[in-house]
Amino acid sequence: MSDVRDLIIIGGGPAGYTAALYAARANLNPLVIEGITFGGQLMITSDVENYPGYPDGVLGPAMMQDFRRQAERFGAELITEDVTAVDFSERPFRVEVGDDEYFARAVIVATGASARQLGLESERLLQGRGVSYCAVCDAAFFRSKNVVVVGGGDSAMEEAIFLTKFADKVTVVHRRDEFRASPIMLDRAHANPRIEWITNAVVDEVLGEDGKVSAVRVQSVNTGEKTDIPADGLFVAIGHDPNTRLFLDQLDHDEAGYLEVQPGSTATNITGVFAAGDVADHTYRQAVTAAGTGAMAALDAERLLSSEDHQAEPFLTAPHAEAV
Repeated sequence: MSDVRDLIIIGGGPAGYTAALYAARANLNPLVIEGITFGGQLMITSDVENYPGYPDGVLGPAMMQDFRRQAERFGAELITEDVTAVDFSERPFRVEVGDDEYFARAVIVATGASARQLGLESERLLQGRGVSYCAVCDAAFFRSKNVVVVGGGDSAMEEAIFLTKFADKVTVVHRRDEFRASPIMLDRAHANPRIEWITNAVVDEVLGEDGKVSAVRVQSVNTGEKTDIPADGLFVAIGHDPNTRLFLDQLDHDEAGYLEVQPGSTATNITGVFAAGDVADHTYRQAVTAAGTGAMAALDAERLLSSEDHQAEPFLTAPHAEAV
């Protein structure tokens, strides 16, 4: 208990590393428990061309290594392990990594979100080589090409419509002939002449040539018949899941599990706990917005700790107060 840190950051992606950079420069000596699969969704992204500062584009994993090195340069300490439990019931907060315990006055949760996948081996092998989970990120790579979108909700309709700005043809594949998408989104998609439809079918396999997607094999749920759709890309739009399981019984969240923060802040319902990146964002889900909220969370944490230090009130024995 004597080794109480100012700040622990849980998660190693654009939000976590940016928070670590800002916190380290503010002399908070942050501990970043980045996770075994650090880097977030960018670790399965090939070319990133929409992040400022990389005019020639950059590989997703390479960009995450740059983020990581920059945070380390200013003194952030990194642990490449997964957090197994947290206790935010009183301060200092306790964060467990297996048998090890760490204590901190403030915590930033930046564990991100994970795109739902189809679960196909061929999908995994062709990730970043034509298989994508973000049209806004990757649509420009499919200019004048044919792509397939799988999904039936608003996200799938948005992806399909956005892709028509670049691709010649977008084929939407959905397992039913009824859609979860809102009527207005569905009407917009149906009105787009570049979108074609295959319903009552599921993606059975992603086919590739020369290491890139060449076709998508779909199977009828009614007859079992399989058909190959020539395509240069497959966009999986069946939703995202925030990585919040460890926090749901302690932090306020919405129905989908995304952490809720106070308006104009990254503060959660517990004073001293902040949330940054996709873990609290189901709208934008971009690396640049995650990095921005990471910076915000570090600034929010620094201001809180500085205020408490100036007040000279002991925090070690006092339970946290609910944020308002």
